[in-house]
Amino acid sequence: MSYLDDIVEKHAPKAWDGHINASGLAIIKRYEGWRSSPYLCAANRATIGWGSTWDINGNPVTLDHPDIDEEQGTALLKKEITHVEKGIRRLIKAELTENMFSALCSFAFNVGTGNLQRSTLRMKLNRGQYEDAADEFKKWKKAGGRTLKGLVRRRASERQLFLSE
Repeated sequence: MSYLDDIVEKHAPKAWDGHINASGLAIIKRYEGWRSSPYLCAANRATIGWGSTWDINGNPVTLDHPDIDEEQGTALLKKEITHVEKGIRRLIKAELTENMFSALCSFAFNVGTGNLQRSTLRMKLNRGQYEDAADEFKKWKKAGGRTLKGLVRRRASERQLFLSE
């Protein structure tokens, strides 16, 4: 390898690895927040860590779940994100950019892949209606039957990432 090849390889943009990027992960962590003890989220579901609703064995988190540390919370987050990524790959047939995929990961992490499957966002996206699909994010602003400011802000962040280069 020549000196020039070495420089190009070192400084060339890295190819997308097909997983959530740092921006998508940041949205999840920002809006989920960190809790070492289990709690009921706004949708009345037992949750722990960075918004995980499933334990490391794949069982639903309960309010009796033992406290966790950040390392355990990160492991739970990785496990759930892997599940979400697989769901998006299965459900979305349209071509996606890294940021589109990552925005969808945050969205599906929050609402679930079942809701993504039944959503107009998915239908529009699979028809290649990218801007119309982006406008669907803002409709997902309720939990427990009421509009939450945090969800309004989260959807705006997801939409912005979805539409960014």
